[in-house]
Amino acid sequence: MGTILLIVLVLLVIGALPAWPHSRNWGYAPSGLAGIIVVVLLILLLTGRL
Repeated sequence: MGTILLIVLVLLVIGALPAWPHSRNWGYAPSGLAGIIVVVLLILLLTGRL
């Protein structure tokens, strides 16, 4: 389970980088989504539900 979550987080970080011309106008949406997912995972880990 931890390996799958790590792979998903790495893919989100790579997707959040505005490296391609079509994604430069997306703004903070991809990195904001990745941040929300990280915060939710942290809360789940700290409460022991994951």
